[in-house]
Amino acid sequence: MEGYLHRESTCGLIGYLRGRLVRENLPSALMSHTFELQSDGRDLDIGIVVSRYHAWATDRLLAGAVDRFRLLGGDEERVVIASASGAWELTGVARGMCDGDQFDGVVALGVVIQGETPHFSYICDAVTQGLTSLTVQHGIPIGFGVLTCNTREEVEARCGGAIGNKGADAMQAVVESVNTIRAIQHFKAVD
Repeated sequence: MEGYLHRESTCGLIGYLRGRLVRENLPSALMSHTFELQSDGRDLDIGIVVSRYHAWATDRLLAGAVDRFRLLGGDEERVVIASASGAWELTGVARGMCDGDQFDGVVALGVVIQGETPHFSYICDAVTQGLTSLTVQHGIPIGFGVLTCNTREEVEARCGGAIGNKGADAMQAVVESVNTIRAIQHFKAVD
C-alpha cells in the first residue's frame, strides 16, 4: 500500500512538472489556447448511476461523489441518481442518462471483486469498454468510479479508506472534463 501511495504521488509530481515545463516553453501565442482544469460544479447537471451489488461499498462511493460535487460548488438538487442491479448493468443505465441533453456529465459507480472464475475479467472489460464507448458516441464525459479489486480490503481502501474515495475522484474528473469541453466549445464558437 505504501508503494502504491508513493507511486501515485510520484506520478502526480511528474505530471505537474511535465505540464509546467510544457507551458513554460510554449510560445505566448499558444498559451491563450491552453485549457487548464477547472473544478467548478456550479450550473452543472450530473447523473450518477450506482450499482446496488456490493452496496456496502457503492453507498460509500455514492456519498463521496455527492459530497465532492457539493464541495466543488454544485447544487445537490441538480444530481439525479439511478440504480443499476450490478456492474454489468451500469452501461445500459448510463446510456439512458446520455440520451438527450439532460446531463452535462455522468458518474458510474460500482464494485467488482475477483473471484475464482474468469467472470471478473469479462465484467470489467465489458463495463470499461461500454462506458468508454458511450463517452465517445454521446460526447458526454463519464466518470469511471468502478472499483475492480482483488479483495474486499482493497475495496475498503478505495471507498473512503487509506487510498481515498474513488467515487469522489470520479466526480472530480467529470466536473473538470465538462468544464474543459465547455471552454473548448466556447473558444471554437468565438474563434
